[in-house]
Amino acid sequence: MKKSIVLLGIIIALTSLSCKKGETENAQPTNKIIKKAPVRKAPKAVFYTLENTKDWLKINKNAEDLEIALAINRTDKQFFTKMDSVIIPTDLSGDIAFYLPFPVEVPYLADVDKILFFSYPTQTFAAYENGILIYTGPTNMGKKKAPTPTGLFFCNWKAEETISTVDDEWKLLWNFNIANKGGIGFHQYDLPGYPASHSCLRLQEKDAKYLYEWADQWVLVDDENVKFKGTPVIVFGSYPFGTPKPWLQLVKDPKSLDISESDIEKVTTPYLEIVLKEQEKRKKS
Repeated sequence: MKKSIVLLGIIIALTSLSCKKGETENAQPTNKIIKKAPVRKAPKAVFYTLENTKDWLKINKNAEDLEIALAINRTDKQFFTKMDSVIIPTDLSGDIAFYLPFPVEVPYLADVDKILFFSYPTQTFAAYENGILIYTGPTNMGKKKAPTPTGLFFCNWKAEETISTVDDEWKLLWNFNIANKGGIGFHQYDLPGYPASHSCLRLQEKDAKYLYEWADQWVLVDDENVKFKGTPVIVFGSYPFGTPKPWLQLVKDPKSLDISESDIEKVTTPYLEIVLKEQEKRKKS
């Protein structure tokens, strides 16, 4: 009798272990892959002064300093040198992300693999992966008579070089279309330091190249139907045309243009469901 009880106990124990092993093997991992933020160097403090452009260029020859100065003034080297005065940080030792308004992390976007934002009022863009700021820089968007439309878009097709639909003499480099019928996209072109385009989103060449490689295109079933869309793009806010450039406010208040995590959540919430839906389509393909 005792031997039977012992034997029965062993059988039950082995069965229990076998079930647990099976449960472990069939269990799906629950831990998400956490995206790590790029290693960045923060400046000691960020304050701004208005400097004579020629005088500043005589003293500052460092390429990294110039890159930051161009971004803060929303321009490129060609137009920067033509400006009478420019806004310059008192400390140029930090990563460019610390001088531009987008937050370096947005937990609300943790489930979004990739998303690109363009801020009309600050004339800047930001690329995020799972809520981590991956890349940011200046842009010059649509002028008052030809404003860039706001809302949710998706990256469609891209071309290293294409010709503008507005003027066949305008060559657009590293062009990524986001509104196929409207002919709107982000690409390299002159950045005079204010909204000047015919609805498109102009970028410095290095930034246009980066986004050209980083963002995903749509995938088509045929010439008329989209299998799944590319990287989502949200354009938001409005530019105060007819007033001084918004970044001039930085001299009095270095945080005047800051975009908060809650700001990003607010502009993303109306579109989050469709963004995640399109993302899931791409993953299942």
